[in-house]
Amino acid sequence: MAAILSEPAAAQLRAQLQNAVIQCSDRCLSQSAKWAAEILNSFQETTLVDGSETEPDSSMSDASPSDEDVFILHDPIEVALEKKELPRYLLAKAYFDCREFDRCAAIFLPANVAKGPIRTSSPIHPQSIGKGKRKATMPTEKRSIAVSLVGISQKALFLSLYAKYMSGEKRKDEESEMILGPADGGVTVNKELNDVSKILEDWFSYRNTAGGMDSNGGGWLEYLYGIVLAKNKNERLAKKWLLESVRVYPYNWGAWVELSSLLATSDELSAVIEQVPPNIMAFIFHIYSSQELYQSTDRVHANLNEIESIFPTSSFLKTQRALLYYHSKDFEEAESIFSDLLQTDPYRIDSLDNYSNILYVLDLKPKLAFLAQLATATDKFRPETCCVVGNYFSLKSEHEKAVMYFRRALMLDRNFLSAWTLMGHEYVEMKNTHAAIESYRRAVDVNRKDYRAWYGLGQTYEVLEMHSYALFYYQRAASLRPYDPKMWMAVGQSFGRVGKCANGIRSYKRALVAGSYYDTGAGSGFGNQDGLGAGILDPEVLYQIALLYERSQDNEECAAYMELTLAQEEGPEDQDTSDTTVESIGVGVTPTTSKARMWLAKWEYSQGGFQRSMELANELCQDGVEVEDAKALVRDIRARVEKGYGGQGMKKQVDAVEKRYVRST
Repeated sequence: MAAILSEPAAAQLRAQLQNAVIQCSDRCLSQSAKWAAEILNSFQETTLVDGSETEPDSSMSDASPSDEDVFILHDPIEVALEKKELPRYLLAKAYFDCREFDRCAAIFLPANVAKGPIRTSSPIHPQSIGKGKRKATMPTEKRSIAVSLVGISQKALFLSLYAKYMSGEKRKDEESEMILGPADGGVTVNKELNDVSKILEDWFSYRNTAGGMDSNGGGWLEYLYGIVLAKNKNERLAKKWLLESVRVYPYNWGAWVELSSLLATSDELSAVIEQVPPNIMAFIFHIYSSQELYQSTDRVHANLNEIESIFPTSSFLKTQRALLYYHSKDFEEAESIFSDLLQTDPYRIDSLDNYSNILYVLDLKPKLAFLAQLATATDKFRPETCCVVGNYFSLKSEHEKAVMYFRRALMLDRNFLSAWTLMGHEYVEMKNTHAAIESYRRAVDVNRKDYRAWYGLGQTYEVLEMHSYALFYYQRAASLRPYDPKMWMAVGQSFGRVGKCANGIRSYKRALVAGSYYDTGAGSGFGNQDGLGAGILDPEVLYQIALLYERSQDNEECAAYMELTLAQEEGPEDQDTSDTTVESIGVGVTPTTSKARMWLAKWEYSQGGFQRSMELANELCQDGVEVEDAKALVRDIRARVEKGYGGQGMKKQVDAVEKRYVRST
């Protein structure tokens, strides 16, 4: 896709986005309409290939593509039906906007369909749908339902069934009552799902029969059917129908978001991209899904640069870039982008929960306090606002208040992922492991790609000393974040605790490799490196590998990794050939390197290397770590040498080592 559009292409894209706002608004898809409107208003006006600007009142600025290009409905029967039912449709839409979903559904649906369960003697299975037009035999009762829907336009049918679906969601939330209560979770379900699903199955089956209705309905009913199938955990078919929806009408952003939620890996994303038409919406979808899958690669950033040249002021695209930096642990860059967004659009609440997470990690309490005040003044009853305030109280170590606000966020939206995960973190701080596990489980129910919830489950079971369970959840987190060293360190630790030393060693080595992908600052122990042995390695990981080799009775490998741990104090030397200056970039003396030095001193002692053992022990005495053990080892070495072990030459060497360290102190 070209980064610079010709004027006809720009006019076509502008008209398509305008049409998307109208189409989504007419069907009460408010979030999709808002997204399309924001993207439309961030459109770069100067998009001519020759670089010239289009005057606002020029004839080119009024150019619009053909009806086919903006997906205007062509079916004369549908047009006539929509015109005929317009007054009733406006009434139904008004009821929907007032959240009177049952009244909305009852405007167009027959009474027996609108009120309650449809019972069919021979249901049509969705596997048989979409295989071309053919004559199909249908039970009389189902045929009567399909025929009763023929007089309704597809637009009215969508709004009615969507209202029925929303009515079920509303009742489900009302019946769930308190958060994490006995009726919360999988106990309560949307009781309208089966009805809506059966109506749509019947409608699609009738449409595909010989003499049925025109199949081009704009992709809206396909979108609704995909949502219903996804809610019923039939993800394979849901993906199929959502793909059909975006093929027919690609400018419904809600369909792309639902499709993205069904993708678990980057391979699945690649397979989906091959099945959708190459257009600007598919391009944006690829960026969005890559961010959701934590794929913060150079290619994704390049694609984002390309699309931002068309929509340079898009808050959505800037947020995606900030989240990409956030996932790659470049918190300062992500904070800078969010800060700029806050200045340009201070009333925008979307994604402020992610911004508050970044401020929490950076320990920027004043900024987080200001963000909490700003969000509360804008809209205190948004789940994002509640999460911002909850993070503020968490940073102040007021965990009970933090939980109260995360619960408030979930009362507003039970599927708000951030609140479930953050509430789990708070319960861990409060030592309430049962509530923490439930919170994390609800988080992964909402989004299986939330590695923080999987990692939190692993930590909680580790506290309970249920290490096999912890290992399982850590592995799930590591599969989602394969280049995060922290995940692999947790996996390696769990393997060690369940006695699988070889697997633990491999996991820790994977952590060393993963550390080369992140520059997480000096405090983390991981830095940019080209591979193993280049740059600074985390001494803690090296030390743990050495201990696992020791448990495996491989003392030679253990000693090699202890030496490598010790080498991280100095680090690799940067030799400047111009003036032969040498700069050390090591981690310095740490408790971990001191423990490695102690182990090596004892190892050399056991192997008869008294001189090296004495050197290491004296270094420990100078470092001020493991001092008592080091002094005891020095006394043992002196006693053995005085008894004649190692001969007179060894005694002279040990004496020389002691004199050297006495002078240096």
